[in-house]
Amino acid sequence: MKTREVVVTNDSGLHARPATFFIQKANCYKCSIYVEKDDRKVNAKSLLGVLSLGIAKGMTITLIADGQDEEAALNGLAALVNSGFNE
Repeated sequence: MKTREVVVTNDSGLHARPATFFIQKANCYKCSIYVEKDDRKVNAKSLLGVLSLGIAKGMTITLIADGQDEEAALNGLAALVNSGFNE
């Protein structure tokens, strides 16, 4: 299991469209992936779960991956978040 912290920099945070891009990317990987904010951890492959965290611009989230392609998953998802979802 590996973890990585990232800061959400796009204006809308992880809401609606960016969250959809995020879960689509997460579903490309075979490993289990979670997003953690404060004391809540949700499945990164669940749109409802990700939206329920209410992640806004400037918040730090922790990505947690566990499985055979965990490093690739963390790299890919962190790159997506760091790109600002190309907004």
